[in-house]
Amino acid sequence: MAEISAKLVKELRDKTGAGMMDCKKALKENDGDTEKAVEWLRQKGIASAAKKEGRVAAEGLVSSYIHTGGRVGVLVEVNCETDFVARREEFTGLVKDVAMQIAACPNVEYVRIEDIPSAIVEQEKSVEMGREDMANKPENIREKIVEGRIQKRLKELSLMDQPFIRDQNITVEELVKQSVAQLGENIQVRRFARFVLGEGIEKEETNFADEVAAQTGQKQEAPAPAEEVKTDKKKTGKKKK
Repeated sequence: MAEISAKLVKELRDKTGAGMMDCKKALKENDGDTEKAVEWLRQKGIASAAKKEGRVAAEGLVSSYIHTGGRVGVLVEVNCETDFVARREEFTGLVKDVAMQIAACPNVEYVRIEDIPSAIVEQEKSVEMGREDMANKPENIREKIVEGRIQKRLKELSLMDQPFIRDQNITVEELVKQSVAQLGENIQVRRFARFVLGEGIEKEETNFADEVAAQTGQKQEAPAPAEEVKTDKKKTGKKKK
């Protein structure tokens, strides 16, 4: 595989407007061939999506998804540029897919990594640096390992970095970019809320027998004390003649 230099990545980024990581991935997939990388980005909808990111997206939909059984529910806002696109079947389908994705990912708390507060990042770093397997490693090695672990953890918290539940070969971010290319407008997942039935409520532990008695209006009687059994001690033996 050809070596992918920073200069080559920058050239592709300047040409397509795509992100650095997307450009690097495109070049790797195409052995450093810039023209093929451009075509790859276009097929993925990444190049056109990057060009539209700066445009205002204030229309869209707020949609909900209630999982079977009614124990998990999601509200999500996805924005586009015009009301016309917001009413299109492709857009409403995207919004429903995003809502289902959120319902299926209990660890996801933020839309993207950039939304995660710096205090959370520092907390994760502190946890990783304090792990036992880090104790005897040189400082420079520890930093690299911890950075890798933190990035993995942050991706677990980020919705856009999740593998899409209907197609594990793409992320939610790539799914949105494909819709941008298809619909021709800037599309942004703005915010979401996930509800789990009973979450945060301390449930009172009850005795099952007491609960049944309470429901039937009966009081559970205490067991009667055991009666003392008196026995006569009789001497046994043969009479002396």
